[in-house]
Amino acid sequence: MTEQSTQIALFKGREIRKRIHDNEWWFSVEDVVLALTDSKDPKQYINKLRRRDPQLSEGWVQFVHTLPLETAGGSQKVNCANTEGIFRIIQSIPSPKAEPFKRWLAKVGYERIQEIEDPELAAKRTRAIYKAKGYPDEWKDRHVGCDREYAILTAEISKAAFGLTPSEYKELKGLSRENLRDHMNDLELIFSMLGEAATTEITRNQDAQGFDENKQAAVEGGSVAGTARRQLESKTGKKVVSKNNYLPQSPKKKRLR
Repeated sequence: MTEQSTQIALFKGREIRKRIHDNEWWFSVEDVVLALTDSKDPKQYINKLRRRDPQLSEGWVQFVHTLPLETAGGSQKVNCANTEGIFRIIQSIPSPKAEPFKRWLAKVGYERIQEIEDPELAAKRTRAIYKAKGYPDEWKDRHVGCDREYAILTAEISKAAFGLTPSEYKELKGLSRENLRDHMNDLELIFSMLGEAATTEITRNQDAQGFDENKQAAVEGGSVAGTARRQLESKTGKKVVSKNNYLPQSPKKKRLR
């Protein structure tokens, strides 16, 4: 993750923009105020907050920095604070949501410390989030009716993205009942995510209904990832698809091979 990248965290359905600065998370102050107060004008609320709390206002520039975050109008400088600074601002906000937010914020901050100590955790959390996404629910709502059709659509995305169906991919990696995504490396997983996310976006944009229309969207979405994959391969001279497994196989399986 680069210092310039804006990430989105969720607190009870509210988006909180955050980014890495000086190797720790910094959060949009306005987003935090919106999450805790439901104010229609967070900038005005913050100004009133500072007038009511002179000590907060006096120390404002010490713990609030303007950092570039993505906005509707592109990247702009936005007031941000790290975990300690946000805690100080929360102390001045009379909101029943404050205590749950403090616990949430502490958890997010602690996860960042863990990721610094073990960078592998960031990738693992991305995998967990991805596996929790319910792409079949989208198809179900669009009148794709059974597990067999879900499997066909998934296979179309994979074939367009990698040139392999999931069953062919598992065979390449020497897998049987294991979850394929658990054994993908980071690039394989990223292009899988791109293919499925692109499919979802195309499906919604075209309002695809029924199996045939969703199958066409699956091919188009997978092709987006396939094109990106081939471009990367042409730049690096290396194939993205790998026989290697992200997770180690069991000792028993290793003996059998």
